[in-house]
Amino acid sequence: MVRIENDEFRQRVSSFLKKQNFMHHINFELNVIEEGYTEGILNISDIHLQQFGRVHGGVITTLADITAGFAAYTKVNKESHVVTGEIKVSFFSAAHGPVLKAIGKVLKAGRKVIFCESEIYDVIEGKPLKLVAKASTSMIVIPENQT
Repeated sequence: MVRIENDEFRQRVSSFLKKQNFMHHINFELNVIEEGYTEGILNISDIHLQQFGRVHGGVITTLADITAGFAAYTKVNKESHVVTGEIKVSFFSAAHGPVLKAIGKVLKAGRKVIFCESEIYDVIEGKPLKLVAKASTSMIVIPENQT
């Protein structure tokens, strides 16, 4: 794995989180930011549901994309960025809530592509976490001279 020294990644991620308008629109909160790893929580409301009262697949995919993307972002130097090049989501179960937990992890960080995965869990009080979806992503590194 290519290791890029990046002591200020938390501060950079926090500043970019302020600009994540869609993330704020759906009320998703990224609350754990470590090198190559992120976690977030979504309190489910009516805006997240599809016609059968389950969390919409697009919401779940968005959570996977955000957590994987910011996990990847912690691995690049301060002048570079990442964008999603590919995402594949496998859905295992309907999500009911009332809370979803999303975890993003870097699997392999290269100079041009960072491979990540995300897991989305249904959080129901008094029950173990239930895996509802898993995503694999390829995050493309945008070098400093192209941002």
